[in-house]
Amino acid sequence: MRKYETDFKLKVVQSFLAGEGGAKLLARRWSIPEEKVRTWVNHYRLHGIEGLRPKRSAYSAQFKLQVLAHQDREQLSSRQVAALYDIRNPNQIVVWRRNLDQGRLQARASGEQEQLKIKPERRSAAPPSTIVADTQKTLREENDRLRAEVAYLKKLQALIRSKRSAAPDKACLIAGLRHDHKLVDLLQAAGLARSTFYYQCRAAQRADAQSILETRIRTVYDEHKGRYGYRRITAVLRRSTQEPINHKCVQRLMQKMGLRALIRVKKRSRHVPGTSDAHVPNILQRDFSATAANQKWATDVTEFNVSGHKLYLSACMDLYNGEIVAYRMARRPVFEMVSTMLEAALSQTSCAVDLIVHSDQGRHYKMQPYRSMLARRGARQSMSRKGNCFDNAAIESFFGTLKAEYFHLERPDSIGALEAGVHDYVHYYNHERIKLGLLGLSPVEYRLRSTAYTAAS
Repeated sequence: MRKYETDFKLKVVQSFLAGEGGAKLLARRWSIPEEKVRTWVNHYRLHGIEGLRPKRSAYSAQFKLQVLAHQDREQLSSRQVAALYDIRNPNQIVVWRRNLDQGRLQARASGEQEQLKIKPERRSAAPPSTIVADTQKTLREENDRLRAEVAYLKKLQALIRSKRSAAPDKACLIAGLRHDHKLVDLLQAAGLARSTFYYQCRAAQRADAQSILETRIRTVYDEHKGRYGYRRITAVLRRSTQEPINHKCVQRLMQKMGLRALIRVKKRSRHVPGTSDAHVPNILQRDFSATAANQKWATDVTEFNVSGHKLYLSACMDLYNGEIVAYRMARRPVFEMVSTMLEAALSQTSCAVDLIVHSDQGRHYKMQPYRSMLARRGARQSMSRKGNCFDNAAIESFFGTLKAEYFHLERPDSIGALEAGVHDYVHYYNHERIKLGLLGLSPVEYRLRSTAYTAAS
């Protein structure tokens, strides 16, 4: 068996007590058994430098029985009780236990005590009470540390098999075991810094919060049938929770979940120059803003095609909040569809003197009955330049949104289903679909809020 100098033992013990590493790390550093490090540390704590010096002694059978009785009474390991009685080789206690079980130690205790010559100073009695108390405390701490290490290694076994032992996994195991063991013991067993453990715990909490946010994003996305992108979904979440939610976080989570708005990608049209109708000037001049309701309207007609059958929609939009004031549908683009739509729109306002009604140069809007209807109510007519869709971009944008968010998504298979779907979508557009330009409100909500604010003023 290899012999170690007292100075070497003291150097190892001082490294352990200085916190330079645990028994396992120091054993690898000095190429010595781990049990040696633990034995030297315990002996030094109990007996000082004397516990590290060589000792050659013969023990009486009575002393051996006393040691074994103390071990049974306190439920100590061989190494622990050897440290208490300054026995340098813990394996001797194992041999004494085997002899006791075989009956040989009792025979020597009864008949051969006088033959065992042991110096009194070497055969110390039970340690003083203060030493016993300190020793028991040290041993309990050591026992707790070993139990924590064993519990951690059991949990880590599955991760080792699957080759996963990163810091997040270690922190998760420690968080599950810290209620039964000391945190410092678990961190030492895992080789994990305290700061790293708390960082991983906060990261896990953030992951849980993002999981909840993903669920809410999916709910809003499904509720609006995929029509909302990350900007509108962010606005809805902010309104419902009153919490600061970053749109970049919503965008990243939507990309992670594979969610994207199902509407068409907006493309720029080519600019086609032209002139306004000779009798009707372009009063609007692309100024699509209004300070109050019923100041500026935009109107137009669009076409749907379902299995070779066509449906036409005539709609009128209030440029103040983008609300569809009135609309009518017909199987043919007849003037009656446009006139009834205009009558329904004009009936909703009591004074149309300052109202501007803008349209393109379609044949319906050049007809005398249409112009007469506007003139009787005192409304002014405005027309786009010839072949220039930008002059009527507001209502054109609504038709594009309608077709992208309903017609191309739902793909109705009949004209009847198309008409019902258009009715539902216009109601949804006016009352539920939010606009970021309207403070995250729907057109009707924005109008009612402005009306209430004006009345209160």
